[in-house]
Amino acid sequence: MTAPLTIRLHPADNVVVARMDVLPGTKVEGDVAAATRVPPGHKILTRAVKKGEPLRKYNQIIGFATEDLAPGAHIHTHNCAMGDFERDYAFCADAHPTDFIVPPATFQGYRRADGRAATRNYLGIVTTVNCSAATSRMIASRLEPLLGDFPNIDGVVPLTHGGGCGMAASGLEMDVLRRTLAGYTRHPNMAAVVVLGLGCETNQISGLMNAEGLREGPKLIPMAIQDEGGVSKTVMRAVGFLKELLPEANDVKREPIPASELILALQCGGSDGYSGISANPALGVAVDLLVRNGGAAVLSETPEIYGAEHLLTRRAVTKEVGEKIVERIRWWEDHCARTGGEMNNNPSPGNKAGGLTTILEKSLGAVAKGGTTNLVDVYKYAEPITAKGFVYMDSPGYDPVSATGQVAGGANVLCFTTGRGSVFGCKPTPSLKLATNTSLYRRMTDDMDINCGTIVDGEETIQESGRRIFDLILATASGQKTKSEVLGIGDDEFEPWKIGATM
Repeated sequence: MTAPLTIRLHPADNVVVARMDVLPGTKVEGDVAAATRVPPGHKILTRAVKKGEPLRKYNQIIGFATEDLAPGAHIHTHNCAMGDFERDYAFCADAHPTDFIVPPATFQGYRRADGRAATRNYLGIVTTVNCSAATSRMIASRLEPLLGDFPNIDGVVPLTHGGGCGMAASGLEMDVLRRTLAGYTRHPNMAAVVVLGLGCETNQISGLMNAEGLREGPKLIPMAIQDEGGVSKTVMRAVGFLKELLPEANDVKREPIPASELILALQCGGSDGYSGISANPALGVAVDLLVRNGGAAVLSETPEIYGAEHLLTRRAVTKEVGEKIVERIRWWEDHCARTGGEMNNNPSPGNKAGGLTTILEKSLGAVAKGGTTNLVDVYKYAEPITAKGFVYMDSPGYDPVSATGQVAGGANVLCFTTGRGSVFGCKPTPSLKLATNTSLYRRMTDDMDINCGTIVDGEETIQESGRRIFDLILATASGQKTKSEVLGIGDDEFEPWKIGATM
């Protein structure tokens, strides 16, 4: 059976979405014909609107007409713009009991000595400052050739970044950096870690260790290049330390662990007009399944929920939780005002080419990744995630920065939806890529882990696709390699949030 040319998402919408390239004069719904060529994923107006009237998709406002428009018009940046409108936060209005699955599903994971669950088994080199980045890579390159005899070790990850000095010695930016570094240092997917500094940086190793409660021990060794006598001596000592730990780090065995111990990070990047129709809601179904199995899922990218935050406040378990979301939105509005930015500095050129017109439209699709269960807590960037269920973490919309915060918070699996074709990896956490359309999946099959374009093609329901995603999450947590892992991607995507000025 041939799928219709367009997709209608709600009866109250005044736009439909093109499934494929629609030529001028083509009937798209009833007597409405496309006035011009409309690319796949883009919107076509189905009812006349006056200048200033709202344009609706998902039964939500995605923008306002900048001129009088007739049915059949291609709706995009040339005739649709942002505008202010009242959002009904209706705290807790849609909160409801969760139907838990007992007993929960399981995956084959590693049980650490402290009881936490790991999905991977890496050695890490966490740098306090950019000045120790090259040395950390030298240490990793010396160790990697030795891992052939230790098949249970997934690799050595040098976590480098551009910060750690030329910044205030205390305050928000330092707190965020230290919280992020500590989160990776104590991540269950790390079997052992060297914390590596230069020695004279603002972000002193001792300050990091004291502020975050990190303690030197057999599997956590702090080193400063200046104290060790230079790069060569530092590399020699670090390699010696980690080399001695290889047999112990390798002595692990996967065992059944409840899915309740998974923390799933949710990301989208290179989004298109199909993201909110296929991959994002399908991932939302998988999130609901994980939450019903007792696990946690974390949504982030605050600038990319802007205009859709009311859909989250309605799901908050308490008014206090909902107000945390609103407070973060207000912080971002103030941050943009102070720095000369704007919340609609999004979508990106690639998003717009794929059919997304405003941040309102993008946000409504992005929120769908979070499923339908209650919002149980809201975290600041890189804070440890302790709650079970669907949670939110504040972060920028830039994917590497956002994902870094989620992994620092403890995420041990990551799902990344993309319509244009992201190739994101995120060591030490496995990153699954979900294609929103079949064309992308076929074009970048070596990078995409699952095709959600089957929904757009009419071959599969959102529920069926979501179940496939959930099963793949469990398989990935059990050791099945993602496409980015096969390609060796994930060493360079560590990107802590730099909030303040570089001095």
